[in-house]
Amino acid sequence: MSFRLQPAPPARPNRCQLFGPGSNTKLFAKMAASAADVINLDLEDSVAPSDKDSARANVIEAINTVDWGSKTLSVRINGLDTPYWYRDVVDVLEQAGDRLDQIMIPKVGCAADVYAVDALVTAIERAKGRTKPISFEVIIESAAGIAHVEEIAASSPRMAAMSLGAADFAASMGMQTTGIGGTQENYYMLHGDTRHYADPWHWAQTAIVAACRTHGVLPVDGPFGDFSDDEGYRAQARRSATLGMVGKWAIHPKQIALANEVFTPSDAAVSEAREILAAMEQAKARGEGATVYKGRLVDIASIKQAEVVVRQSEMISGA
Repeated sequence: MSFRLQPAPPARPNRCQLFGPGSNTKLFAKMAASAADVINLDLEDSVAPSDKDSARANVIEAINTVDWGSKTLSVRINGLDTPYWYRDVVDVLEQAGDRLDQIMIPKVGCAADVYAVDALVTAIERAKGRTKPISFEVIIESAAGIAHVEEIAASSPRMAAMSLGAADFAASMGMQTTGIGGTQENYYMLHGDTRHYADPWHWAQTAIVAACRTHGVLPVDGPFGDFSDDEGYRAQARRSATLGMVGKWAIHPKQIALANEVFTPSDAAVSEAREILAAMEQAKARGEGATVYKGRLVDIASIKQAEVVVRQSEMISGA
């Protein structure tokens, strides 16, 4: 391993990120009362151009007046290719209180995009005397974004999380699909008469996870568009968790429980991880660097894997 150790990502639960449009104030109290770890109040794609100003005002009022509990509270601003984003940043940071934790920047294509928002946020924080630094989450949803994913992950000390936005990503890549995440009907291999479906999002997710883990950023899977397909959501979430992602978006309240289910280590997984750690402690006491656990070899690398599971469980439970 390089002597430059990977920095640790933010220690916060991030199993489910629930989105709601800033134009629909009736949703805010329900979002606050939900079991989602992260709330994303949206000023971007879910808000019509004619509603941008009123949605921004709604979000500012909600930040100041709704009890968000211990959730991570985030606002998704409009993209830097629009005339709305700078006013999103200025108005929200100047008028909303310190309860806001994070700004989500959509359609990031290079490190300079993050730098632009960072410069504006820093100036406002200094001018207003804000004492709690705002963190950033970015969405990778273009060919440029995935091509520059590592420089984006390293672009600012404010970087806390990175998500894959499947729909815009697919459009930017010219993918022949209208599905948002999940299995794609025409992405398969034939073996005889049997179709074997592969995961078209795998390589992009892996690139995001590698960049995030290198630079101490939380990797998050994005939306699953068919909220009537619980098993499809679970399947994609399980693949994402296996690859190293820490959570997934919910674009419908019913997806919250699914995300929490998948990204919360099971009691059996935690118990096994603790048993592996105990077995390795016994091996070290005997002067051994490896041992056998349930018929399989475990060693120093196994400790690291087990510690990931235990730390995640303890963080979620508040231990």
